[in-house]
Amino acid sequence: MISFSKSVALVLHLSQQQVEAVLQLVAEGATIPFIARYRKDKTGALDEVVIQQIIDEATFQKDFSERKAFIEKTITDQEKMTPALQEKINAASSLAELEDIYLPYKPKRKTKAQTAREHGLEPLAVLLMEQEAIAVEEQAKLFLNEAITSTEAALQGARDIIAEWINEDAIIRADIRKLFEEQALFKSKLIADKESEAAKYKDYFDFDEPIAKIPSHRILAIMRGFMEGVLRMSIAPEEETALLQIEKKKIVASNDAAEHVKKAIKDAYRRLLQPSLEAEFRTALKQKADEEAIQVFAENLRQLLLSSPLGGKRLLAIDPGYRTGCKIVCLDESGNLLHTDLIYIHEKNRLDAAAYTIQHLVGKYQTQTFAIGDGTAGRETEQFIKSLNLNLPIFLVNEDGASIYSASEIAREEFPDYDITVRGAVSIGRRLMDPLAELVKLDPKSIGVGQYQHDVNQVRLKERLDQTVISCVNAVGVNLNTASKHLLSYVSGIGPSIAENIVKQRSELGAFKSRKELLKVPRLGGKAFEQCAGFLRLPSSEEPLDASAVHPEAYPIVALMAKDLNVDIKQLIGNTNLLQQIVAAKYTNEQFGLHTINDIINELKKPGLDPRSEVQLFEFANIYSIEDVYVGMIVPGIVTNITRFGAFVDIGVKQDGLVHVSEIAHQYITDPNEVLKLNQQVQVMVTEVDIARKRIALSIKQTQEAPAFKEKSKKTNTTSTTQAPSTNINDALSLLKKKFGK
Repeated sequence: MISFSKSVALVLHLSQQQVEAVLQLVAEGATIPFIARYRKDKTGALDEVVIQQIIDEATFQKDFSERKAFIEKTITDQEKMTPALQEKINAASSLAELEDIYLPYKPKRKTKAQTAREHGLEPLAVLLMEQEAIAVEEQAKLFLNEAITSTEAALQGARDIIAEWINEDAIIRADIRKLFEEQALFKSKLIADKESEAAKYKDYFDFDEPIAKIPSHRILAIMRGFMEGVLRMSIAPEEETALLQIEKKKIVASNDAAEHVKKAIKDAYRRLLQPSLEAEFRTALKQKADEEAIQVFAENLRQLLLSSPLGGKRLLAIDPGYRTGCKIVCLDESGNLLHTDLIYIHEKNRLDAAAYTIQHLVGKYQTQTFAIGDGTAGRETEQFIKSLNLNLPIFLVNEDGASIYSASEIAREEFPDYDITVRGAVSIGRRLMDPLAELVKLDPKSIGVGQYQHDVNQVRLKERLDQTVISCVNAVGVNLNTASKHLLSYVSGIGPSIAENIVKQRSELGAFKSRKELLKVPRLGGKAFEQCAGFLRLPSSEEPLDASAVHPEAYPIVALMAKDLNVDIKQLIGNTNLLQQIVAAKYTNEQFGLHTINDIINELKKPGLDPRSEVQLFEFANIYSIEDVYVGMIVPGIVTNITRFGAFVDIGVKQDGLVHVSEIAHQYITDPNEVLKLNQQVQVMVTEVDIARKRIALSIKQTQEAPAFKEKSKKTNTTSTTQAPSTNINDALSLLKKKFGK
């Protein structure tokens, strides 16, 4: 793909040198995280987003070039290539333009026009297109034969040929395509007798919007209704406008022949051109909507994976339940399972036993924190733990996907002797300790932080989400001696098989003592070591730089820096005063430029720094169900999902509320991500409650206009601040999936 570097650079407004460097590194087997982190001097410090754009654009141009070569060969093999046609193909700059040129030569099933040609009617079609003042009926009689027995049949056949000419005219197609772009409406209508089935699509029963303005979520909603067979859908400009535009190009007279050409134009548009372009635009709009939805999912997933970790704390995790009880697990600082138990807090005669169990386990295992799943009975379980006055922090943890994990092969492999309830509780606890390490065990699609995730291109979705996971894992770094094989598999240059080999060697030979020992791992050669070493951390290594993001290839540079300052490397690490004395330019060479040297110095100031923020305390109001919510109340909440049309906020009841994009900020915004982030703590005002449909509408901006929330009834009293605080680290709730019918 390096041969496309010049054109890629022009499209992306980058230097050809930067593009060539990226494509060369990719060709050599370098990963995007590695290029972005350790090859800044070669690329001019391009970030992961731009590097991915370069790869995508080069791939598109390669595919385009191959398609052009195929079309050229096909037309040449048909012995129909001319200098003028070759010039048109060479000048084509888009796939649509290229396909329009190819259309007349494209092998196709037998058409009406082909049948008419076989019956000898092409000369009549030519005669009509000349639009001279002729006796049309008399001329048509000259073409009667065994197959064509009437003048109307002859004229119809001639019009079929003309219609195909018009449909295959590249200039006409380009003009009508532009008309679609500028004036086409995306329309939907309810199919008769489908009203009850289509209730969630009520907004689209009689809907139209210009395709130039319609947002992705409405496109996907209508298309879902169409696929479910409850909505009709069409994409087209006004037919009269399209016909007039074609006639301006093709009608040159006012006589009988011209009238037949007009009939052929209408037939061409209705039967061939409009359906063809509608299909083209439907595909293009779907692809655009898919990309926007996938982008939303990727943005949310990144924020979710980089959620604040609690870190190594001894904790008691609870998977709440009513009838089946609450499953308890005690975990040590590394997330290892120490003990399991079961309590019942929703039966009065068992409350004392439950309280005793919790108090006993907290003392026995020196518990520092509680982690409670935020699903069914989560808030009630939180209140029970608070009532014990243990003065320990309580965190509500989003449990989306925990049940999927607990039933997975990964969970069975980790806990072969425990049932799914224990595995689920362990997952809840580990999510609090390190969301990234635990969530990589799940298919990202099961986490539920996207919009219309089941409607978009699944291959593209998986590709993009995998890229996001890889980016996040490498941005944080991985402890080589504690990471699971699932986490290791996302490290640059490793993959599932090498990750398994790393874990196997670790279990057989003990912990790795240095990064260099990675070279003893089967199938982990020099190239893989180059790609992965900088992202793996070894806090206990005798080589102090093994605990940092400094790449082993740069160790000699750090050693030279320390030597010049008359200290050893350990004394240099973290010593801001010494590090400020280093003149970066002094250590540059052919391999390491200023970007790399400055990165090394910055890393030495805070080696192995986790880029994720610390967990923040949070407390819900004392509301537990939608019946407790009323219009006008102002309550705290946590942002659980962000879409292009708004943000979903958990206010402590079983249904997340929606803050429409227009209710987020006083200034105009088009994307909620401009001002909100996943897991952000916000104050919201309730603007609408629909108990029947289980929907809550919220506003953030109106909280800045209304008086502060005051206690008005038992329903709205906030939890006493003298009690142990609780923290909600919601990753995202599944309500979004249920609501996307609209």
